[in-house]
Amino acid sequence: MIRYLGLLLLTLVLLFSASVRAETILAIGGDEESVLELSPWLYFTQDNEGEGIDQVRRYSSSQWDRLTSNYSNRIGIAPFWVKFSVYNYEERGVDRLLSVANPHLDRIELYHLVKDKVIDKVIMGDNQPFSERPLINNHFIYPFELEPEKLHTFYLKIETEGSATLPMNLWSQEAFAKNIEATSLSHGFQLGALTAIGLFSLFIAITSRSFSYSYYSGYVLSVTLLVATLQGFAFRFLWPSLPALQQIMIPLLVPLTMLFALLFTEKVLQFKYHNVHMLRVCRFGAAYALLLTLTTPFLDYALALYIDIISVLFITVLLMGMAMIQASRGYKLAKLYSLAWSGMLVGAFITGLMYLGFIELPIKHLTPVMLGLLFEILFMAAILAIRYNDERKAKLRIKQEALVQAQRIRQTREEALLIEADSNEKLEQMVQERTLELEIALRELNEANQKLTEQATVDSLTGVKNRAAFDKRLLAEGRLSRRQQTPMAILMLDIDRFKSINDTYGHLAGDQTLRLIAQTLKENLKRPADLVSRFGGEEFAIILPNTAEEGAVLVAELIRKMVAELPISWENATIPLTISIGVSAEIINTENQPNILLEQADKALYRAKNSGRNCVMVYTPEP
Repeated sequence: MIRYLGLLLLTLVLLFSASVRAETILAIGGDEESVLELSPWLYFTQDNEGEGIDQVRRYSSSQWDRLTSNYSNRIGIAPFWVKFSVYNYEERGVDRLLSVANPHLDRIELYHLVKDKVIDKVIMGDNQPFSERPLINNHFIYPFELEPEKLHTFYLKIETEGSATLPMNLWSQEAFAKNIEATSLSHGFQLGALTAIGLFSLFIAITSRSFSYSYYSGYVLSVTLLVATLQGFAFRFLWPSLPALQQIMIPLLVPLTMLFALLFTEKVLQFKYHNVHMLRVCRFGAAYALLLTLTTPFLDYALALYIDIISVLFITVLLMGMAMIQASRGYKLAKLYSLAWSGMLVGAFITGLMYLGFIELPIKHLTPVMLGLLFEILFMAAILAIRYNDERKAKLRIKQEALVQAQRIRQTREEALLIEADSNEKLEQMVQERTLELEIALRELNEANQKLTEQATVDSLTGVKNRAAFDKRLLAEGRLSRRQQTPMAILMLDIDRFKSINDTYGHLAGDQTLRLIAQTLKENLKRPADLVSRFGGEEFAIILPNTAEEGAVLVAELIRKMVAELPISWENATIPLTISIGVSAEIINTENQPNILLEQADKALYRAKNSGRNCVMVYTPEP
């Protein structure tokens, strides 16, 4: 009795405390129904930029309005706040799950208040990684406990560029589990059927090399991925850690689906043979869909959705109109296509008009187009099967007629057939000879191309890699070091007093010196991943992956000693030869750091030159 008096008192206080309009409170207990739709108890207000929960919860009742579908069932509306209150009049706590069954809301800030104090704050949305959700589910679920005889108030700040529809429900755990089983079964059946049809069509396309089946499999598989994205399965299982990808998938997949639909229609209705004007319309439409595929992911999300919805409606009507025109001219496949496309047309129109806010129905926005899509895909599969069967029968009939005609020809003109067979044999032999010559020519051309490719990366004088190959390898090894967090070392080598060698012994002696040093460097680098290249003039550069500073210094000292001991002579004169080496080694952490590492090695080489030459210097920062 005391419990019901408390509930009555609370209701009276809230009714008389409202300044302009009363706000409804949902009172529940353990014996309430297991699922409650919250739309009759939702109030909303526009978000004023800069105001947080502390300011919003002080709003008077006159600043809140009942949330209706006319407001929320639109695309690209400004951020707004939603609130509702729940009172548990039982003497025991009850566990409940708050669900927001719109998996495409960008951001939800949920504040849970008890006695006007915030006890919990949760941020959800499809711009957050999937693993950060309070409960792993395609929809946004917030579990909480309703303490006995306490008023629980929830404030939700909604931000989204897509549809702001808010199908919110309050579930018991048992009812939610049953609902998940039922919806998972229906969605799994739908996605499984679409995937099976798409893969089956793809296998037929591969084996039969049919463009019709290729475009149809592309259409079905892109539709399957679109459906999985709309239902939240793609974000959950395919790219859960890439919310940025989730933001562009729908604007990307809708025009891609239109592209395959146009190409498939062109092939299945055989516009190439029956109507050239319709063929051009389909190809212009395909080019437009391809343009949308490439551009809409970079547009404003709401604008991209409006463009996609209007384009889908227009192209659906266009394809339906062309199919009906062809059907009126007596083409059997066009009649079946019109029947199949009618379901998609009706479903797309109803869903599009619901998203654009022209009509309101007591069903989910995607339900009409999903039903029409499933009907259309199944019927299209039947159309392809009929066409494939007709083509098979036509080919069989042609073969039978050709066989009969061939038998008649054999019976009446045996001599002509013998002559023709002899000519065919000679022709086949000539074709084989020409084919063999062509294969030999292609093989020689391929070998020449490989040689040219190798020459483009090798220094012609020294036989080691050139500067272009070094730059490409430096970028690749830098990324590998950055990814694996392993050190990378660079050695810059310069021949001491090389100009005097050219001046004293001539440029041919200098070239011979460069070749001998290059050969020495190659012989002293044992690992396949190490790279030596001629950097320019008398300078050489060496990349040592997975090598720390100590190891790089050891390699540099070994190279310096080996070069100093080289027996270089020219025209019975011994050429004294030493080299200076600069060393720099670090773990790469940024994209530009490999170039910085190269500069550091060059500075270390400069110090080695200034320190008397014939030495190894490790880069150290200047004071």
